[in-house]
Amino acid sequence: MAAPLRSQTQQPEWQAEVRKYAEARDWISAMKIVDRQAAAAPQNMDVRAWRARVLSWSGRLPEAEKEYLEILKFSRNDPDDWMGLAGVYFREEKVEEALRALDRAVELDPQRADLHAARARALRAEGEQIEARVEFQKALRLDPDSAEAQAGLLSLRGEPRHELRFSHDNDLFDFTNANHAGWVSLASQWTQHWGTNFAGSLYERAGIRAGKFSGAVIGRSHRWGALTAGGAAGHDNAVIPKSEAFFDVDHGWKTGENNFVHSVEFSYAQHWYWYQQTRILTLNGTAIVYLPREWTLSLGATGARSAFSGTAAEWKPSGLARLGFPLASWDQRRLSGNIFFAAGTEDFAQIDQIGRFASQTYGGGLRFQINARQDVTAYASYQKRTQNRTDTNFGLSYGIHF
Repeated sequence: MAAPLRSQTQQPEWQAEVRKYAEARDWISAMKIVDRQAAAAPQNMDVRAWRARVLSWSGRLPEAEKEYLEILKFSRNDPDDWMGLAGVYFREEKVEEALRALDRAVELDPQRADLHAARARALRAEGEQIEARVEFQKALRLDPDSAEAQAGLLSLRGEPRHELRFSHDNDLFDFTNANHAGWVSLASQWTQHWGTNFAGSLYERAGIRAGKFSGAVIGRSHRWGALTAGGAAGHDNAVIPKSEAFFDVDHGWKTGENNFVHSVEFSYAQHWYWYQQTRILTLNGTAIVYLPREWTLSLGATGARSAFSGTAAEWKPSGLARLGFPLASWDQRRLSGNIFFAAGTEDFAQIDQIGRFASQTYGGGLRFQINARQDVTAYASYQKRTQNRTDTNFGLSYGIHF
């Protein structure tokens, strides 16, 4: 939602210069020109609007927001200024504030297709699909050639809300028989704020089979982040936990589009596992750093409290570092990868993955986005344990989005 530009006809020479520098992303030169014009005519709201646009284009969003608010103290009847403020709010993820600004812009000029299209985008971001469709249709009636309105209607028509995933996992040990596991999961985003996740899993360990069913509810808010709570239960056969409970709190912060670190996401989770003879509590914190060109860096730390029958409870730490990166893209098809290293990490969902051992794990994976509706993920790792034991793990999953 970019700040609007007034008609280019009969533009002063300085505005053409600002546009040229903006297209070259030379924000310093563009700001020098508008600052010089603002100093010469501090009461000229059109000059100040140009200054607000350059601030917005260059990613200086708090300054752009402040400038637009100052302009609107003196000039409250220009829909372009309200739309510019809405664009800043939208990029700051203040969607409710953006909608209020766009309501005012549409009220001032209800015959402008671009204002209705901008309001539709904000409604779509809020999960108001029906209202967004109505606004896109209004924009299209006002401007039948509006590519933005046409694309907006198409995005509402085909936006997937569910993910059905089939997965298979294998552990090959050098000291015992192999373990196998498979599961089917269904993740659904019912509204912008509420979702669910259900899964059924089957395990095989040394010829013994077990299975469980898990479910979770996810609540999301632009202001507070996401909260997940759920549990699991099943036929354990002393292979997996008899029951589980967990919750996860997740929140992200944007640091600026022009910064090396684009945004940071942090999550905190607690998970309880109840085995027949063992109780496990894990406390996990994970930070994800989003870098340029779709690179990501994840750092996680876990503290696990194990209580075995007949022994005192004991806390053990573990950690994980993961680097994600793009590899190639062809239209909708994308290939990405990751590599990771973990120390002391254990899988508490199976009985022979817990206990008194230390480990170092090296691994990586690939994800191939076939199209907007399908993806395939493959991964593998090698774990070195104490007593010269090893575990080679590999798996595959296939996801359908609808």
